[in-house]
Formats: sequence, structure tokens, C-alpha cells
Amino acid sequence: MHRGVNGNQTQAYDFKTRDIKVLKKLMPYLLKMRGRVAFATLFLIMAKLSNVAVPVILKEIVDSLDKINVLIILPIGLLFAYGSLRLLSSLFNELRDAIFAKVRYHAMHLVALGVFKHLHTLDLSFHLDRRIGGITRDIDRGTQSVSTLLSIFVFNILPSFFEICLVIGLLWVSYDIFIAGTSLLTVVFYIAITLAITTWRMKYRYQMNDMQSEANTNAVDSLINFETVKYFNQEEFEVNRYDSIMNNWENVATKSFTSMTALNFVQGAVIAIGVTIVLILAAQGVVDKELSLGDLIMIQALLLQLFLPLGSLGIIYRQVKHNFIDMNNMFDLLERSSSVKDMDDASDLDITKSEVQFKNVSFAYPGKDEVLKDINFVIKPGQRVAIVGESGSGKSTLAKLLFRFYDVDGGEITIDKQNIKSLTQRSVQSAIGVVPQDTVMFNESIYYNIAYGKPTATMEEVDEAARMSFIDSFIGKLPDGYDTIVGERGLKLSGGEKQRLAIARVLLKKPPILIFDEATSSLDSYSEKMVQKALTSLSSEHTTLVIAHRLSTIVDADLIIVLSNGEISESGTHRELLSVKGQYYKLWKMQINDNN
Repeated sequence: MHRGVNGNQTQAYDFKTRDIKVLKKLMPYLLKMRGRVAFATLFLIMAKLSNVAVPVILKEIVDSLDKINVLIILPIGLLFAYGSLRLLSSLFNELRDAIFAKVRYHAMHLVALGVFKHLHTLDLSFHLDRRIGGITRDIDRGTQSVSTLLSIFVFNILPSFFEICLVIGLLWVSYDIFIAGTSLLTVVFYIAITLAITTWRMKYRYQMNDMQSEANTNAVDSLINFETVKYFNQEEFEVNRYDSIMNNWENVATKSFTSMTALNFVQGAVIAIGVTIVLILAAQGVVDKELSLGDLIMIQALLLQLFLPLGSLGIIYRQVKHNFIDMNNMFDLLERSSSVKDMDDASDLDITKSEVQFKNVSFAYPGKDEVLKDINFVIKPGQRVAIVGESGSGKSTLAKLLFRFYDVDGGEITIDKQNIKSLTQRSVQSAIGVVPQDTVMFNESIYYNIAYGKPTATMEEVDEAARMSFIDSFIGKLPDGYDTIVGERGLKLSGGEKQRLAIARVLLKKPPILIFDEATSSLDSYSEKMVQKALTSLSSEHTTLVIAHRLSTIVDADLIIVLSNGEISESGTHRELLSVKGQYYKLWKMQINDNN
């Protein structure tokens, strides 16, 4: 059984419950523009009434021209009526399309906006578990499906259903029960065959979606990590991996198409048999002089109007099911909830002194052992506290907990005596500025990336932030200056340049609390010196938590805390910790020897 990109095994698609769920979620978007929907429906009805009236007029024209031994007079009025009905049918259809265009595109806009907004409310664990390529593919297919599904319902299904009812009703009233009954049975049998076979072959579409998402995700992942692929000469491996997925997709797609051709033949056979029987009955009526030649022409024209839309019903039904699947994948994203939520009575953070305190904090990532155990320390207003320790000791986790990417399992974290778990995430995160180890830039200009910290910033403020982060001289040497595009994830910049841009961005935000998460660990000596200079300038007036790898960068910290296996093994100033010759002393000696 194929395992899809989302990690779930492909299974039979539960049409009934999942389709109803999708329709319920789609309905509020339509109700927002109920007036336009009502007008579009009205024009739809008028278009179909005009369309069905055309064969009736055609019958009268034929009968008026087929009279024997009577002076034939050109039925000008009927011919004008025939042309007018054709024109009105086209006019009402175009009016329906024009009015409904706003509905479908506004619904697409609202759905895409809703999903995008919801994704930003989900916690960090969701974004770490899901790959961006798969998410963007689900959103793209889902929003397109909103437009397609609405168009199908308004432009195909509703008109076809209404026209079928009109035609069957007209045949029933105008002729005998056998002609109307045979036409109705043909429609019912055709729909039943279409539903049964299409439902059976939907498994292929579901598998195709999984494989296409997986291929797209792998392709995006490979291209984003282009340099890594090159470093390890894995171009052939990446191409073969993509080819393997697409080969499976090709096989499933071929099965899907061949099963569709079989369905098309069965549908054609049903229509051919039904039309033949009805025309035989009508022709016999003409022979028996129970029906006129105009009646035969009218029945034939009505059958064309009946079965022409019905002939595409199979394709429409498949499209509907395909779009239900695509929309369901997108709406599944909306059903995902964050594990970090604001309490119902959550209040905003009230900053007074910017004192941060960890009280008996314990934490474990889902399904893993405890990362932090009974952590206690205080960062007093204006202090600079550094966290050091070996990889995996829980240093970066402390920063994530303070920023409320996760909530503590035990104990509490307070800012100015306020438990951050009882505060709104937005107010807590607005008070904290972060300079991460892996600084990622938007593929925009340098100005855009700095001003992201304060979108309303003036050019003077951006320039001042660049100067305080010691990146202004570098920007001044660029041909395009602040308009220089930094590339995907900032690949056109060095590590030190990205870090200083990140510092400039935080300077614009002006948060009272700062977090430096190993901000200099991967820099060369010159870049480290420049970034360290900027960090010192930035942290002088803020409460600061520094996650440090290079101990040389935190020798002047007010307090250094050493983590070991998720616990605080020792703490103190640089001098105090060296004097006790404990774990910090060993780490310091190790780094000194490495540098020598």
C-alpha cells in the first residue's frame, strides 16, 4: 500500500462524509456573497427556460411548413421568436457568468487567505514536521479547486439538473409516459453507472496526488539544498529519486486514463441505446399519425439538449471528486491546531523591568525523553546571561520556551513576575528579539530584510540600524546599495553579513528582551569580531539571554550557566567558573587548545 507524502497510508476515499465536510466548510464563503449567488441562479433559470423553449418553437415552425394542401406562409413571427430565444439564452448565460465571477474569485481569495493565516498560527513542531513543498502544493491545488468546483456547480451541474427536469417534464406533458419514462431511465442508469465506476477508479487519483506531492516536495527540497547536492556529487541520486517517484506516478496515471476510456465507452453505449429507443417510439408515432413531423423534430432536439450536458456529466463528476480530494487536503490544514494556545482569559504582557525568571522548568519534546529538568535561574533587568554546554544539552530549547514556540511541561517562565503561559503569545513574542544561529533572509532587497523588523520604519531609521550593526559600510560598497537582492534564504550574503543584517532588523524592532542563539558559532574571525561588536552594542541596554558555543564571546557576561544533560551543573561569572575547575573549565581549555 502506497504511503503518501503526509505519512498516511492511502486508503479508499470516504466520499460521503468527507465531501459533506468540504461542502460545509465551503458554504460560509458563498454566503458572504449570497446576493450575487441568487442573481446568478436566477439568470441560470431564465437561460435554461429560453433554451428548452427553442425546440418547442422549432416544432411549430416545422408543423407550419409541413401542412398539406394549405397555402404555406413564411412563419416570420415564429422564426423571430426562435432567434430571440437563442439570443436570450446566450445573454442570460453571459450575465450569470459575469455576476458569478466575483463570487468564485472572492471565495478563492478568502480560502487562500484563511489557510495562509492559519498556518502562521500553528506551532513550530508542525512546521518542522511538514515540508514546505507539500504544504504549498496542497494550498495551490485546494484554492484552484475552490474556483473549479464553484464553476462546475454553477455552470454545469445546476444547469444540467434543471434542464433535465425541464426536458423530462416537457416530454411527459406533451407525449406519452413511454417516451418520458425511457428518457428518464436512460438518465438514471447513466448516472448510476458513472457514479459506480468513477468511485471505483478514484483510488488512482488519490495515489497520483500523493506521488505528485511527494515528487514536488523532494524537488523543492533538492533545489533549496542545491549547494549540498553539489558538495557531495549527489546530482544523479536526486535525479534518480525524482525519476523513481515520477515512474510510479506514470504507471498509476496510465491506469487512471485507461479505466477512464472504458467508462467513456459504457457511457456512450447507454446514451446511444436510450436515444435509439426514444426515436423509434417517436418515429412510430409519426407513422401512426399520432405525432407530427414537428413533434419528431422537437423530441430529437430535446434529446440533444438532454444528453449533450449528460454526455459530459462523467467528466464533470470526476472533476468534482478530484476537486473534493484536493480541497479536503487543504481543509485538513485548517483542522490542524497548535499545541501552544492562548488561554481564554489570556492577558497582554505588561513590561516594567524586563526581568526573566525560569522556575523549576521541565520540558520534553513529544515522544522523547526530558530535555530540561528542574531549571532555575533569573535574568535581572539589563543583565546578560549566557547558557553554555555540549550539543544536545538543551541550550536552544530554553530560548524556544522563552519565545513560546513551546510551552513548559513543568514549572513556569515569568517576565516581570507574569507567567508567560497565561499571556497572549503575540504580546510575549513582541517583547522579545531573536538573532538565531541560522539567519534566513527573504529573497528581497537588503532594505526589505532590515525594515522587516519595523515595516513603518523610515530610511533614516533603517540606515541608523545598519550603522549600529556595523553593516552600513558593506552596504555602501554594493552597486545597488539597499536595493541589492540577497537571494533565496540570503545565499548571496556571507554568514557574517546575514548575522549583522539580522541584528539590524532586531534593532528596528527595539524589544526589551534579547535572545542570541549561537549567533557567532559558524563565523570566521573577522565576521565574529564584527558581529560580537554589534551584539555588545545591542545588548548593553536590554535584558539578554545568550546561547553560546564559542566561550570567548561571553567572557564578560553577568552570569554563565552550564547545562549538562538538561540540568544546571554550575553557574557563575567567567572568573568564578574557571576557578572551580569544573565542566566550564574543561570546555574553556578544550576551545583554547583547539584555537592553538
